[in-house]
Amino acid sequence: MMRFLNYCSQGRGAWLLMTFTALILEGSALYFQHVMKLQPCVMCIYERVALFGVLGAGLLGAIAPKTPLRWLAIILWIYSAWSGLQLSWEHTMIQLYPSPFNTCDFFVNFPSWLALNQWVPSVFEAFGDCSVRQWQFLTLEMPQWLVGIFAVYLVMAVLVLISQFFSHK
Repeated sequence: MMRFLNYCSQGRGAWLLMTFTALILEGSALYFQHVMKLQPCVMCIYERVALFGVLGAGLLGAIAPKTPLRWLAIILWIYSAWSGLQLSWEHTMIQLYPSPFNTCDFFVNFPSWLALNQWVPSVFEAFGDCSVRQWQFLTLEMPQWLVGIFAVYLVMAVLVLISQFFSHK
């Protein structure tokens, strides 16, 4: 299996597949926001940014998968998936155990050199409350689904990282 993962990581197909899955999830988030009129909260926006990190890692890996650029893509993939997992776990805890002492920020806080909420407010501006449950599918709230999604991304990223030390021949 490790040799297969190593082989896949050195081709564009797997990287583009990861990019496609992240793009579908980003599109779903925008559908929920703009069509279903769900209000994204600060944690939702941060989770969205983490998902854009996974998407960026997929694009980076697809550029030149047989070069050291693949290693940068794997590092970005692991970092983004780990960050997304932490954020979605924290968001889940806010929703499952609401408390006036356990809340999220009122406004997104991006660095001045990366003011995404000012550059693209229709995607990165938060209007909702993190503790409000707006959507449910198969008894799970959106942040609970994201815990699973980011966990899968993280497990796959770690397996791909480990597979880099195996020969694909």
